[in-house]
Amino acid sequence: MLQLQVLNLPPFQIEDMATATKKAPKKSSNKPAYSKAQYMKWYKDMLLMRRFEETCGNLYLQQKFGGFCHLYIGQEAVAAGFASAIKKDDKVITAYRDHAHPIALGMHPKYVMAELYGKAAGCSKGKGGSMHMFDKELNMMGGHGIVGAQIPMGAGIAFAEKYNKTKNICLTFMGDGAVRQGALHETFNMAMLWKLPVVFIIENNQYAMGTSVERTTNVTDLSKIGLSYDMPSKSVDGMRVESVHEAIQEAAEHCRKGNGPVLLDIKTYRYKGHSMSDPQKYRTKEELNDYKDLDPITQVLNEIKAQGWIDDDGVKKIEGEVKEMVNESVKFAEDSPLPELDELYKDVYMQEDYPYIMD
Repeated sequence: MLQLQVLNLPPFQIEDMATATKKAPKKSSNKPAYSKAQYMKWYKDMLLMRRFEETCGNLYLQQKFGGFCHLYIGQEAVAAGFASAIKKDDKVITAYRDHAHPIALGMHPKYVMAELYGKAAGCSKGKGGSMHMFDKELNMMGGHGIVGAQIPMGAGIAFAEKYNKTKNICLTFMGDGAVRQGALHETFNMAMLWKLPVVFIIENNQYAMGTSVERTTNVTDLSKIGLSYDMPSKSVDGMRVESVHEAIQEAAEHCRKGNGPVLLDIKTYRYKGHSMSDPQKYRTKEELNDYKDLDPITQVLNEIKAQGWIDDDGVKKIEGEVKEMVNESVKFAEDSPLPELDELYKDVYMQEDYPYIMD
């Protein structure tokens, strides 16, 4: 019997949200869903992600660093919401739009920026660049450039947690385009068969590069992909950090109890192109503006103001702190040294260490 109601989450109602967020915030007498400290952290973290990514875009245009560059602008509620919902030893693995995930987990953005610059102080020693952020201490198991590659890898990490009899889970992020990979179906089958503690999360920003979900499938509710595996699945409003937090928290607890994986289709939106080279001719300005009315940062700030927790001076103070941190990150990256040449031979297989691979 299908278990589709394991997660008691509200439906994604874009019309209602658009009406709500266009209204000016007023002092509210309603009790907030979460504490002042939690809302303030969400706001500051999401603002830092936004300003960091905006700066990355500007630096890329100035040719300060090269390679591919995929910005996270518009999707900040997903990163902030997952980070507040999981535990310290849980693992996270994602695709190549990965600058925000380590920041959400607590990495100082200067190490992300240094990685973008290809510097030795970067979180992947300057060897990964934009698409391969990694931090063992934070359990950030990497961004991955091959579409869908992280899906079976995430299940493998979850298998290790189950094998070692921990209560840890693995959050495995993917884009809406990656769900077309055959590896997803093989992974879903094994994950359900072995009841692995993995939460599969589709960061559904509506477009696989430049192709909309509607043009790739007649099943536009991507949560239904889990149906044939009896996998508990749900669509989530990814423009509200509260919804993301609640959905992932419930899914995580489901996994910790040994019940197997969960699929979340988190519906979000990117305000920028797929990458810095994307002219974005596949969508209208009206569509983009409609989603900007649902801006996740504005929604959180409106709630903070409605509760009387912050005034204009407080907002300016946080903006100043964030700006200073981003500027510090740029200076750190520019002042950091490049990797030494012998780094070319480290962290890779070598014949003297593994002679059998060359036989």
